[in-house]
Amino acid sequence: MKNYHVYQVDAFTKTKLAGNPAGVVTNADGLTEKQMQQIAREMNNSETAFILPSTTDEADIRIRFFTPTTEVPICGHATIGANFAWAVENNLPSQTIVQETGAGNLPIDILKTGDTYQITMTQGQISVDEPLAAEIQLRILKALGISEQQRNLKFPMAIASTGAAKVMIAVDNQQTLDNLTPDLEALKAITPDINCNGYYVFFATPDKKELIHGRMFSPASGINEDPVTGNANGPLGAYLIKYNLVETHGDTFEFSIVQGEKIKRPGTMLVRVHLDHGQPVKIQIVGDAVIAFYTNIYL
Repeated sequence: MKNYHVYQVDAFTKTKLAGNPAGVVTNADGLTEKQMQQIAREMNNSETAFILPSTTDEADIRIRFFTPTTEVPICGHATIGANFAWAVENNLPSQTIVQETGAGNLPIDILKTGDTYQITMTQGQISVDEPLAAEIQLRILKALGISEQQRNLKFPMAIASTGAAKVMIAVDNQQTLDNLTPDLEALKAITPDINCNGYYVFFATPDKKELIHGRMFSPASGINEDPVTGNANGPLGAYLIKYNLVETHGDTFEFSIVQGEKIKRPGTMLVRVHLDHGQPVKIQIVGDAVIAFYTNIYL
Protein backbone atom coordinates (compact mmCIF):
# COMPACT_ATOMS: atom_id res chain seq x y z
CA MET A 1 0.00 0.00 0.00
CA LYS A 2 1.11 3.56 -0.71
CA ASN A 3 0.31 6.76 1.14
CA TYR A 4 -1.19 9.24 -1.35
CA HIS A 5 -1.36 12.94 -0.47
CA VAL A 6 -4.84 14.32 -1.11
CA TYR A 7 -5.71 18.02 -0.98
CA GLN A 8 -8.85 19.98 -1.50
CA VAL A 9 -7.83 23.36 -2.88
CA ASP A 10 -10.22 26.26 -3.39
CA ALA A 11 -9.10 28.03 -6.57
CA PHE A 12 -9.69 31.61 -7.67
CA THR A 13 -10.10 32.80 -4.10
CA LYS A 14 -8.09 33.46 -0.95
CA THR A 15 -11.07 32.46 1.23
CA LYS A 16 -11.64 28.86 2.29
CA LEU A 17 -14.92 27.32 1.13
CA ALA A 18 -15.33 29.87 -1.67
CA GLY A 19 -14.16 29.79 -5.28
CA ASN A 20 -13.93 26.50 -7.13
CA PRO A 21 -12.85 23.41 -5.17
CA ALA A 22 -10.47 20.98 -6.83
CA GLY A 23 -9.18 17.69 -5.57
CA VAL A 24 -5.42 17.25 -5.94
CA VAL A 25 -3.26 14.16 -5.48
CA THR A 26 0.33 15.38 -5.51
CA ASN A 27 2.03 11.96 -5.69
CA ALA A 28 -0.26 9.99 -7.99
CA ASP A 29 2.42 7.75 -9.51
CA GLY A 30 1.28 4.19 -8.87
CA LEU A 31 -2.46 4.82 -9.15
CA THR A 32 -4.31 3.04 -11.93
CA GLU A 33 -6.69 4.95 -14.17
CA LYS A 34 -9.57 3.17 -12.43
CA GLN A 35 -8.31 4.29 -9.03
CA MET A 36 -7.94 7.89 -10.23
CA GLN A 37 -11.53 7.83 -11.42
CA GLN A 38 -12.65 6.35 -8.10
CA ILE A 39 -10.82 9.03 -6.13
CA ALA A 40 -12.35 11.74 -8.32
CA ARG A 41 -15.78 10.26 -7.68
CA GLU A 42 -15.06 10.12 -3.95
CA MET A 43 -13.86 13.74 -3.84
CA ASN A 44 -16.93 14.70 -5.90
CA ASN A 45 -15.49 18.00 -7.07
CA SER A 46 -16.00 19.11 -10.64
CA GLU A 47 -12.40 18.00 -11.27
CA THR A 48 -9.62 16.24 -9.39
CA ALA A 49 -6.02 16.60 -10.59
CA PHE A 50 -3.41 13.86 -10.36
CA ILE A 51 0.25 14.91 -10.48
CA LEU A 52 2.54 12.34 -12.08
CA PRO A 53 6.08 12.18 -13.44
CA SER A 54 6.29 13.63 -16.93
CA THR A 55 6.55 11.24 -19.87
CA THR A 56 8.63 13.75 -21.86
CA ASP A 57 11.82 15.74 -21.28
CA GLU A 58 9.92 18.84 -22.40
CA ALA A 59 7.76 18.95 -19.24
CA ASP A 60 8.46 18.98 -15.52
CA ILE A 61 5.30 17.20 -14.35
CA ARG A 62 2.28 15.50 -15.87
CA ILE A 63 -1.26 16.21 -14.68
CA ARG A 64 -4.36 14.16 -15.45
CA PHE A 65 -7.80 15.58 -14.74
CA PHE A 66 -10.93 13.61 -13.85
CA THR A 67 -14.50 14.73 -13.25
CA PRO A 68 -16.59 12.38 -11.07
CA THR A 69 -17.50 10.46 -14.24
CA THR A 70 -14.79 10.90 -16.88
CA GLU A 71 -11.27 12.09 -17.72
CA VAL A 72 -10.92 15.50 -19.39
CA PRO A 73 -7.85 16.84 -21.20
CA ILE A 74 -7.42 20.05 -19.21
CA CYS A 75 -9.05 22.05 -16.43
CA GLY A 76 -8.35 25.64 -15.48
CA HIS A 77 -9.24 25.74 -11.81
CA ALA A 78 -7.73 22.31 -11.13
CA THR A 79 -4.51 23.46 -12.82
CA ILE A 80 -4.42 26.46 -10.47
CA GLY A 81 -5.21 24.20 -7.50
CA ALA A 82 -2.75 21.45 -8.44
CA ASN A 83 0.19 23.78 -8.97
CA PHE A 84 -0.67 25.67 -5.78
CA ALA A 85 -0.65 22.44 -3.74
CA TRP A 86 2.55 21.28 -5.49
CA ALA A 87 4.24 24.59 -4.68
CA VAL A 88 3.13 24.54 -1.04
CA GLU A 89 4.11 20.91 -0.49
CA ASN A 90 7.57 21.45 -2.00
CA ASN A 91 8.08 25.02 -0.71
CA LEU A 92 8.90 26.16 -4.24
CA PRO A 93 10.44 29.54 -5.03
CA SER A 94 8.94 31.66 -7.81
CA GLN A 95 9.54 29.89 -11.12
CA THR A 96 8.05 28.70 -14.38
CA ILE A 97 7.37 25.00 -14.89
CA VAL A 98 5.87 23.08 -17.80
CA GLN A 99 2.99 20.69 -17.19
CA GLU A 100 2.14 17.86 -19.57
CA THR A 101 -1.62 17.56 -20.14
CA GLY A 102 -4.11 16.09 -22.57
CA ALA A 103 -4.20 19.53 -24.21
CA GLY A 104 -0.42 19.68 -24.70
CA ASN A 105 2.54 20.94 -22.71
CA LEU A 106 1.62 24.20 -21.00
CA PRO A 107 3.82 26.64 -19.04
CA ILE A 108 2.77 27.54 -15.51
CA ASP A 109 4.13 30.58 -13.67
CA ILE A 110 4.38 30.12 -9.90
CA LEU A 111 4.74 33.42 -8.05
CA LYS A 112 5.57 33.22 -4.36
CA THR A 113 4.16 36.18 -2.46
CA GLY A 114 4.95 36.04 1.26
CA ASP A 115 3.71 32.71 2.57
CA THR A 116 1.38 31.96 -0.34
CA TYR A 117 1.38 31.64 -4.13
CA GLN A 118 -0.35 33.04 -7.18
CA ILE A 119 -0.54 30.81 -10.25
CA THR A 120 -0.63 31.87 -13.89
CA MET A 121 -1.73 29.25 -16.40
CA THR A 122 -0.92 29.64 -20.09
CA GLN A 123 -3.73 27.89 -21.91
CA GLY A 124 -3.66 25.81 -25.08
CA GLN A 125 -4.37 26.39 -28.75
CA ILE A 126 -6.91 29.12 -29.41
CA SER A 127 -9.92 28.56 -31.63
CA VAL A 128 -13.09 30.63 -32.05
CA ASP A 129 -15.77 29.23 -34.35
CA GLU A 130 -18.38 30.88 -36.51
CA PRO A 131 -21.79 31.41 -34.84
CA LEU A 132 -23.78 28.24 -34.29
CA ALA A 133 -26.60 27.38 -36.67
CA ALA A 134 -29.89 29.10 -35.85
CA GLU A 135 -31.63 25.80 -35.04
CA ILE A 136 -28.94 24.85 -32.51
CA GLN A 137 -29.02 28.31 -30.96
CA LEU A 138 -32.76 27.99 -30.39
CA ARG A 139 -32.32 24.58 -28.77
CA ILE A 140 -29.65 25.94 -26.43
CA LEU A 141 -31.74 28.97 -25.48
CA LYS A 142 -34.74 26.76 -24.76
CA ALA A 143 -32.64 24.38 -22.64
CA LEU A 144 -31.26 27.32 -20.66
CA GLY A 145 -34.65 29.00 -20.31
CA ILE A 146 -33.49 32.18 -22.06
CA SER A 147 -35.86 34.13 -24.29
CA GLU A 148 -34.73 36.05 -27.37
CA GLN A 149 -35.46 39.25 -25.45
CA GLN A 150 -33.05 38.18 -22.69
CA ARG A 151 -30.11 37.69 -25.05
CA ASN A 152 -27.51 40.33 -25.75
CA LEU A 153 -27.58 40.12 -29.52
CA LYS A 154 -24.31 42.06 -29.89
CA PHE A 155 -22.57 38.86 -28.76
CA PRO A 156 -22.80 35.95 -31.24
CA MET A 157 -23.48 32.50 -29.83
CA ALA A 158 -20.33 30.61 -30.77
CA ILE A 159 -17.93 27.96 -29.51
CA ALA A 160 -14.49 29.03 -28.30
CA SER A 161 -11.65 26.90 -26.98
CA THR A 162 -8.17 27.02 -25.50
CA GLY A 163 -8.03 23.26 -25.13
CA ALA A 164 -11.57 22.61 -23.90
CA ALA A 165 -14.49 24.02 -25.87
CA LYS A 166 -17.33 26.09 -24.41
CA VAL A 167 -20.39 27.72 -25.97
CA MET A 168 -20.47 31.49 -25.30
CA ILE A 169 -23.97 32.82 -24.57
CA ALA A 170 -24.49 36.48 -23.55
CA VAL A 171 -27.54 37.68 -21.64
CA ASP A 172 -28.94 41.15 -21.08
CA ASN A 173 -28.50 41.67 -17.33
CA GLN A 174 -27.51 40.21 -13.97
CA GLN A 175 -31.08 39.26 -13.08
CA THR A 176 -31.41 37.05 -16.14
CA LEU A 177 -28.10 35.40 -15.28
CA ASP A 178 -29.08 34.81 -11.64
CA ASN A 179 -32.50 33.41 -12.52
CA LEU A 180 -31.30 30.71 -14.91
CA THR A 181 -32.70 27.25 -14.16
CA PRO A 182 -31.45 25.19 -17.10
CA ASP A 183 -32.88 21.90 -18.27
CA LEU A 184 -29.75 19.83 -17.72
CA GLU A 185 -30.99 16.79 -19.62
CA ALA A 186 -31.75 18.96 -22.64
CA LEU A 187 -28.22 20.42 -22.51
CA LYS A 188 -26.82 16.89 -22.35
CA ALA A 189 -28.79 15.96 -25.47
CA ILE A 190 -27.36 18.91 -27.41
CA THR A 191 -23.74 18.19 -26.44
CA PRO A 192 -22.99 15.41 -29.00
CA ASP A 193 -24.58 17.47 -31.79
CA ILE A 194 -22.09 20.31 -31.30
CA ASN A 195 -19.12 18.34 -29.92
CA CYS A 196 -18.98 20.68 -26.95
CA ASN A 197 -20.01 19.90 -23.38
CA GLY A 198 -19.87 23.32 -21.69
CA TYR A 199 -22.30 26.23 -21.84
CA TYR A 200 -20.95 29.54 -20.50
CA VAL A 201 -23.64 32.14 -19.90
CA PHE A 202 -22.31 35.61 -19.10
CA PHE A 203 -23.26 39.23 -18.57
CA ALA A 204 -20.77 41.90 -19.66
CA THR A 205 -20.43 45.06 -17.53
CA PRO A 206 -17.99 47.32 -19.42
CA ASP A 207 -18.43 50.23 -17.01
CA LYS A 208 -17.42 48.25 -13.91
CA LYS A 209 -14.20 46.80 -12.50
CA GLU A 210 -15.23 43.22 -13.28
CA LEU A 211 -15.98 43.00 -16.98
CA ILE A 212 -17.74 39.62 -16.80
CA HIS A 213 -20.18 37.88 -14.47
CA GLY A 214 -20.80 34.30 -15.55
CA ARG A 215 -22.28 30.88 -14.92
CA MET A 216 -21.09 27.65 -16.54
CA PHE A 217 -23.09 24.45 -17.01
CA SER A 218 -21.57 21.14 -18.16
CA PRO A 219 -23.97 18.32 -17.24
CA ALA A 220 -22.59 15.96 -19.89
CA SER A 221 -19.30 15.98 -17.92
CA GLY A 222 -21.07 15.37 -14.62
CA ILE A 223 -20.86 19.06 -13.67
CA ASN A 224 -24.29 20.63 -13.33
CA GLU A 225 -22.81 24.05 -12.53
CA ASP A 226 -19.12 24.89 -12.16
CA PRO A 227 -18.34 27.67 -9.67
CA VAL A 228 -15.40 29.44 -11.40
CA THR A 229 -14.16 28.19 -14.75
CA GLY A 230 -10.74 28.91 -16.23
CA ASN A 231 -11.53 26.93 -19.38
CA ALA A 232 -14.54 29.16 -20.03
CA ASN A 233 -13.14 32.58 -19.20
CA GLY A 234 -9.86 32.04 -21.04
CA PRO A 235 -11.60 31.19 -24.33
CA LEU A 236 -14.00 34.06 -23.65
CA GLY A 237 -11.05 36.45 -23.89
CA ALA A 238 -10.21 35.20 -27.39
CA TYR A 239 -13.89 35.27 -28.37
CA LEU A 240 -14.32 38.91 -27.25
CA ILE A 241 -11.43 40.00 -29.44
CA LYS A 242 -12.19 37.81 -32.45
CA TYR A 243 -15.69 39.27 -32.63
CA ASN A 244 -14.48 42.87 -31.95
CA LEU A 245 -16.57 43.14 -28.80
CA VAL A 246 -13.96 45.03 -26.77
CA GLU A 247 -11.44 47.76 -27.46
CA THR A 248 -7.79 46.77 -27.22
CA HIS A 249 -4.66 48.90 -26.97
CA GLY A 250 -1.13 47.60 -27.20
CA ASP A 251 -0.11 43.96 -27.13
CA THR A 252 -2.23 42.73 -24.19
CA PHE A 253 -5.84 42.91 -23.11
CA GLU A 254 -6.78 42.11 -19.51
CA PHE A 255 -10.08 41.81 -17.71
CA SER A 256 -11.45 40.45 -14.44
CA ILE A 257 -14.38 38.10 -13.98
CA VAL A 258 -16.64 37.09 -11.12
CA GLN A 259 -18.33 33.69 -11.12
CA GLY A 260 -20.02 31.40 -8.62
CA GLU A 261 -22.13 34.09 -6.97
CA LYS A 262 -25.46 32.32 -7.47
CA ILE A 263 -24.26 29.06 -5.92
CA LYS A 264 -22.55 30.90 -3.06
CA ARG A 265 -18.99 30.03 -4.08
CA PRO A 266 -17.83 33.38 -5.50
CA GLY A 267 -14.42 33.61 -7.05
CA THR A 268 -12.44 35.91 -9.31
CA MET A 269 -9.71 35.60 -11.90
CA LEU A 270 -7.72 37.80 -14.22
CA VAL A 271 -7.74 36.87 -17.90
CA ARG A 272 -4.76 38.11 -19.93
CA VAL A 273 -4.90 37.96 -23.73
CA HIS A 274 -1.64 38.47 -25.63
CA LEU A 275 -2.13 40.04 -29.05
CA ASP A 276 -0.26 40.11 -32.34
CA HIS A 277 -1.59 42.72 -34.77
CA GLY A 278 -4.79 42.83 -32.76
CA GLN A 279 -5.39 39.08 -32.80
CA PRO A 280 -5.21 36.72 -29.79
CA VAL A 281 -2.11 34.52 -29.83
CA LYS A 282 -1.80 33.46 -26.18
CA ILE A 283 -4.28 33.27 -23.30
CA GLN A 284 -3.32 33.27 -19.63
CA ILE A 285 -5.48 33.06 -16.52
CA VAL A 286 -4.20 34.28 -13.18
CA GLY A 287 -5.62 33.00 -9.91
CA ASP A 288 -5.14 32.76 -6.19
CA ALA A 289 -5.88 29.62 -4.18
CA VAL A 290 -6.11 28.30 -0.64
CA ILE A 291 -5.93 24.77 0.81
CA ALA A 292 -9.25 23.87 2.41
CA PHE A 293 -8.02 20.56 3.84
CA TYR A 294 -5.40 17.85 3.45
CA THR A 295 -5.58 14.13 4.11
CA ASN A 296 -3.93 10.82 3.23
CA ILE A 297 -5.36 7.80 1.50
CA TYR A 298 -3.69 4.39 1.55
CA LEU A 299 -4.21 2.25 -1.54
